[in-house]
Amino acid sequence: MLFIVAALLLLGVVLGTVAHAPLTFSVAVGAVIAVWLGIFALRERGRRRHTQAH
Repeated sequence: MLFIVAALLLLGVVLGTVAHAPLTFSVAVGAVIAVWLGIFALRERGRRRHTQAH
């Protein structure tokens, strides 16, 4: 329960920060995070293929 409260508090702080940041900055940071997650997903998918083949 404490973890959920801490996560919601952190989410509120992050969303509050994004609300006060310029739109171009928010979009740029969002794009960087999306690319990072995409690369991570592709690496994980490739890693799972190699481990299942052996």
